[in-house]
Amino acid sequence: MAIKSIGITVDGKRKMTMEQFKRWVKALDTDEDGKISKEELADAVRGTGRWFAGWKGKQGLQSADSNGNGFVDESEFHNLVEFAQKYLGVTIIQL
Repeated sequence: MAIKSIGITVDGKRKMTMEQFKRWVKALDTDEDGKISKEELADAVRGTGRWFAGWKGKQGLQSADSNGNGFVDESEFHNLVEFAQKYLGVTIIQL
């Protein structure tokens, strides 16, 4: 799922609130198992228009998956926020 209707800042980053980011992540969970897989994360990267979606999806999963189970779950959400800000051009804003 692509990041849609999110403002783009002067530096090219997508701005969203933490609540918008949580909704976006929930929408990534296409099989609704409560976890984000490498494939679901790669689809998200692809939707941002970034290159090397499969590779970045794998890297994102490795950086966010602190327990090594192959998925990003709710307890690892903060790691996913860091990945999105660093590699997907997302800026989390406070309102």
